[in-house]
Amino acid sequence: MKQHLIVEVFRSSKHDEMYLYVEKSTGLKKVPEELMVRFGKGISAMTMLLTKESKLARSKPENVINDIREKGFYLQLPPAKDDYLLDLYKTPTQAAY
Repeated sequence: MKQHLIVEVFRSSKHDEMYLYVEKSTGLKKVPEELMVRFGKGISAMTMLLTKESKLARSKPENVINDIREKGFYLQLPPAKDDYLLDLYKTPTQAAY
């Protein structure tokens, strides 16, 4: 079995920091329609040769390769927000001059 894949990475038009990794030759064809509705329009971010030695920011390359082979895609979700950061969004802000 090949130890590498040529993948295309799409970013979500609806969610910041949400990405879909798919095999370049297949594109988004194998991604379930329900997921595409939530993901939004896939905006091509990059094409890369993915190997088990590749360095990815938030995913293990072997997990990405396995999911693409088994399901046809790998979904990378945005990182969890720290609770204290969420408080920044809850508190109404008023500029003071």
